[in-house]
Amino acid sequence: MHKFLMASLASLFFYGGALRAAPAHEFLLENGMKVIVKEDHRSPTIVSQVWYRIGAIDELNGTSGIAHMLEHMMFKGTPTVAPGDFSKIIAANGGRDNAFTGNDYTSYFQQLHKSKLELALKMEADRMVNLLFDEEEFQRERKVVAEERRLRTEDQAHSRVYEQLMATMFSAHPYRRPIIGWMNDIENYTLADAKAWYERWYAPNNAALVVAGDVDPQQVRELAQKYFGAIPARALPARKPQEEPPQLGIKRINVKAPAALPYIAMGFHAPALRDPANDWEPYALQVLMGVLDGTDSARLVKSLVREQGLAQEAGAGYDALQRGPGTIIIDGTPREGKSVAELEAGLRAEIERVKTEGVTEAELKRVIANVVASQVFQRDSVFYQAMQIGTMETAGLSHKDMDLMVDKLRSVTAQQIQEVAQKYLQDDNLTVAVLDPQPLQPKQAPAVEGIRHSQ
Repeated sequence: MHKFLMASLASLFFYGGALRAAPAHEFLLENGMKVIVKEDHRSPTIVSQVWYRIGAIDELNGTSGIAHMLEHMMFKGTPTVAPGDFSKIIAANGGRDNAFTGNDYTSYFQQLHKSKLELALKMEADRMVNLLFDEEEFQRERKVVAEERRLRTEDQAHSRVYEQLMATMFSAHPYRRPIIGWMNDIENYTLADAKAWYERWYAPNNAALVVAGDVDPQQVRELAQKYFGAIPARALPARKPQEEPPQLGIKRINVKAPAALPYIAMGFHAPALRDPANDWEPYALQVLMGVLDGTDSARLVKSLVREQGLAQEAGAGYDALQRGPGTIIIDGTPREGKSVAELEAGLRAEIERVKTEGVTEAELKRVIANVVASQVFQRDSVFYQAMQIGTMETAGLSHKDMDLMVDKLRSVTAQQIQEVAQKYLQDDNLTVAVLDPQPLQPKQAPAVEGIRHSQ
């Protein structure tokens, strides 16, 4: 704690006995683009991120992964920046850049010395409106995306399990489609598909600029107006409600893939955070995940890994910040000599113990302290401060509610944890995906990539 506080005094302050984030500044350009500035003057660097409220959730059958494909195309040049030169220019100015696509967003970022902020904004504004669409570049990048899918999904057994889990868990909602897209869709993308996506969604009124670091908010506002302000707003397509129908019973799926050990992933439907001030279930679910996973003293590791020796690893995760429905994932790899059935029984026993016995007050205090600390400590990173803001904004929430959310986590009770466990961790709400390991091919390494949990 001492080391963290010493490093963070410039960006955090005490208020009413609680550690509070320094407030961010927010501006709205006339074209509808939101600009959010988070000052952090500990070092002369900045993080600039442009978040588009567009992701896999907005795609249609036949073009799954097109949001990710367009992310790749955004580095293929404008009339003033040659294909591939965007990153080279950033690197030549001492910075680094990249992009990422999620279910709910697509984001582009640069990390630079503060004197180079104008360069980053100028180049981002340029490709927001002037992107080139060259057939040869598109076909080359389409092959890159196909290879990325092979490496990250088709050659990774746990990734295959996760992909099939989501496709089975959701029968109607777009979250059933992989963010990178199905291979058949990738192989049949056209240049027109990518261009239509760009022209439909890449508009200032569908974007937020987040700048964090050693900056003056008024300067950021002026630069944002200079480079983004002249880009006209566009009418955006209506986004229809996409509700997943209630699950009518347990679902099971068996996934065959080359691997050294079996693996199990259990997915439960859960609510996402919609009203930070009045919702309570998402906070209770987040603390519940801290009871099950997150530290060496959490129940899954303590009981299944250390005490019973059933699992090589076990974990649990839940993400409340989503435009669509929430999901709880509880997963694990059996220890050699143990079966998936034995591990599933162990996981179910730990779930049942929370549902029937609840948690003690001492355990509750320890878990809440750990969960809150993880939320606050992550703010020590300038990049993560910007990530928090962008994730909340694209989920339809406000970055202004961050401290409120920490307070709500602190107020979770043992009874609330037991209630959400009983309500959501039950079989009619459950999908189970099991990896049936097949012989590894020569020179093929065992899969090491598992489901990544967000807490």
